[in-house]
Amino acid sequence: MIRILLAEDQRLVRQGLKMMIETDSGMRVTGEASNGKEAVSLCETHVFDVVVLDIQMPEMDGLEAARMIGTRWPERKVLMLTTFNDDQYALEALKSGASGYMLKDAEPEALIRSIKSCMTGGLSLQEHVAAKVMPRLLKPMKEEPVDSSITPRELDIMRRVGEGRSNREIADELGLSIGTVKNHISQILDKLELRDRTQLAIYAIRHNLV
Repeated sequence: MIRILLAEDQRLVRQGLKMMIETDSGMRVTGEASNGKEAVSLCETHVFDVVVLDIQMPEMDGLEAARMIGTRWPERKVLMLTTFNDDQYALEALKSGASGYMLKDAEPEALIRSIKSCMTGGLSLQEHVAAKVMPRLLKPMKEEPVDSSITPRELDIMRRVGEGRSNREIADELGLSIGTVKNHISQILDKLELRDRTQLAIYAIRHNLV
């Protein structure tokens, strides 16, 4: 069962999203918050697999909550859900450690797929959001080579993370166990001083590995 924390300041919207999510029998909204501060507080006392955050909320917005949750509980996946089809918001969400960025008018099936993608280590962007964001992410960094400590095997894994592959997909493609892939990714994050695989995906894209 995927345990979900849902943070949305409008109660009716929150209840509608909860109903959408729970149409999948493998998901349950086990925590609800009306702002980012409440979401962080709930994370201190409860265990969640995925945290779904609205971007604009009172007291603490979703971006700040995502940064705090990513720093304190890096194993918990964050999905940003918003009404704003804005590339800058999406970029800030990814920089904050979010594993996905979806609009509230998405179909229930798309929202559920995004949550599952987050759980398996994927990077989920709604199509018309990706159309705005990817050209900016795809702009390579000039004269910034990949760290020389990265091995050829780690480069193979980084490329696939940049392409949005899950750990299982990477393992299948490279003939490795999922545990080995996870260990490689942890070592890469340590070497590059990155917080999570979302930042690693951005790194891979900006360094023209994809």
